[in-house]
Amino acid sequence: MRATEEEEFVKFSRAAVVHAVGDGLLSFPITDFDDEGRFDADSYRRRLEWFISHEISAVFVAGGTGEFFNLSLDEYREVVRVAVETVNGKLPVIASAGLSVESGKAFATAAEEEGADGILLMPPYLTECPQDGLVEYARQICDATTVNVIYYNRGNGILNAESVQALADLCPNLIGLKDGKGDMQALNRIVKTVGDRLVYVGGVPTAEIFAEAYLAIGVNTYSSAVFNFVPDMAVKFYKELRKGNSEVVKQITNDFIIPFVDLRDRKAGYAVSLIKAGAEIIGRPAGSVRAPLTMPSSEEHQQLEKLVSIAKQL
Repeated sequence: MRATEEEEFVKFSRAAVVHAVGDGLLSFPITDFDDEGRFDADSYRRRLEWFISHEISAVFVAGGTGEFFNLSLDEYREVVRVAVETVNGKLPVIASAGLSVESGKAFATAAEEEGADGILLMPPYLTECPQDGLVEYARQICDATTVNVIYYNRGNGILNAESVQALADLCPNLIGLKDGKGDMQALNRIVKTVGDRLVYVGGVPTAEIFAEAYLAIGVNTYSSAVFNFVPDMAVKFYKELRKGNSEVVKQITNDFIIPFVDLRDRKAGYAVSLIKAGAEIIGRPAGSVRAPLTMPSSEEHQQLEKLVSIAKQL
């Protein structure tokens, strides 16, 4: 039953969502598929229950790590529905939207109808885009929903500081910007130009590798994909980073983050595929990724197993 029809679930205020997204560890659960590649709602529900038993401040479902780009609208609606039901008001639930203006509107509408607290607006599909066109793309999708919107500055959807300011001026429900590029000069300019009108989130693949640089320019949080299979280490890294404990941050970076990034960079798409492999290693399998992504080789799987063992000791 949709939350709009029964009002079953707690809805967070805009201020509460801004606070949750802007200060605390964030993570994106992988999406569970069964042996035939279909969405597995029961497995996904168990994953979310496990997720929210840890110290995170918001749950981003059907995101990049959750293979948003590989979900049909019907599957997406079910993913959001299961997430909202399972999280049950404990934390804000943010889902994704994007691809084109019309598909973005459809995904945003589905997320709102199923009770999500916001959407992460993904880049448009395929084509290169001018700045004014990107602003209009985002504006139209923002205007199609009343829920909070976080713009994902990534891929062919990169907005410059002036465009982010223009979009923020046009859309009251735009609450944040997630960085997916890792260009600290450009991001710093956005932060300094737009200021506290928006909340800023680090969102490059394996964001821990940029965490210190993010924090230095006022980006207090990031999304952790590795939380999916090494949650205790991911939470520890975030906490020690915020405490300024450089020795622990350095140790985790050297012993786990850098080797993981090296493994991730072996093949395009491994930022997602390795996360699913990691979940299988710890006994919480979610099936394989869907094409065009591919799963890691047996040798790479073994290397990831070693990294998981290391993470448990950190």
